[in-house]
Amino acid sequence: DEANAKGGVLGRKVTWITADTETTPATGSRIAERFITREDCTILIGAVHSGVANAITQVAAKNGVIYLNTNSSAPSEAGENCSRIKFVWDGNGTNFSKASVKNAVGSIGKNWMLLTNDYVWGHTTSAATKAQVEGAGGKIVDNLLVPQNTRDFTAYLLKIQQAKPDVVATAIGGDDIKALREQVAQLKLDGKPAWINNQQDWPDVWGAPNSLFGVFGTTWYHKLALPGVAEFVKKWQAANKEGSIPVPGNVSYNGYMATRELLRAIERAGSTNNIKIIKELENLKVSATDRMQHFDAYMDPVTHQMQQTIYLARRNAKPADKTDLYEIISWTEPKAAADTDAQAKCKLTPYEQVPTVDS
Repeated sequence: DEANAKGGVLGRKVTWITADTETTPATGSRIAERFITREDCTILIGAVHSGVANAITQVAAKNGVIYLNTNSSAPSEAGENCSRIKFVWDGNGTNFSKASVKNAVGSIGKNWMLLTNDYVWGHTTSAATKAQVEGAGGKIVDNLLVPQNTRDFTAYLLKIQQAKPDVVATAIGGDDIKALREQVAQLKLDGKPAWINNQQDWPDVWGAPNSLFGVFGTTWYHKLALPGVAEFVKKWQAANKEGSIPVPGNVSYNGYMATRELLRAIERAGSTNNIKIIKELENLKVSATDRMQHFDAYMDPVTHQMQQTIYLARRNAKPADKTDLYEIISWTEPKAAADTDAQAKCKLTPYEQVPTVDS
């Protein structure tokens, strides 16, 4: 809407369509194929599930269509599943682990348990945490694999009570983490052991705010005392008056930033040619002020992941209002939290092997 209010991009109005992937890779593939072959979409944006994001990537790469993965945070998305046509805008499990684990091993304890959703995001995120824990001198005493759509965590929490670890690190997402949070609170396990939860998406937190516990990661918060944040919140609220969530969170923020930088890249390229846009995005640098974060951000040209400020937070004991759920306790510079392992795993297709697309 912002771009169209200014006359569009390169003098052309931006149009869009949307569909629900149902967090299912097969559905994601079908929708991506339909959008490209029937709806003539030349850019795809979205996916909140890493398995779906990878499925969309395969379809987009086959057709040379640029894909912005705005909110799935498996390290594999910028590692072994990277692509020349894909750009990853969220922080990943390695970024959040680097920002949190070393300090926790030293200040809380060396014996850790992992609670892991049994799919690609969970596995790669817990693997990143394990590497950070062991690198800091800690020990993983157990890794409990949790099937997706688990709602009863009793058996897992009993094992945690019996093992008595110093820290439990979770890689549990979506509705599963909401169920886990509620049951941890009910069993009064939210104090000890210490809990380090990977990134918590704002829509999930808003759905069960009273069960928020432990330390967790995010890429943005609507009450950051930084230039542009308050104005962005008001603008978002004006555009989402009918929504069930009253303020934007990391999911909305990632989507907005990815789309804004894409349209800016098209303007800089002076073209809708996919290769020209890709090269512009590969060289992207954004100031802290423009990002509404604490540090400057940049696109890693090797992995196509946005390197940005990583925040750690906990439940706010003294909220200013009903939306003030987080207390931001630290922010880490992009280079300090960078997923350096991804660079060795990512193999981007040469430009000349990417099908040409021009809308």
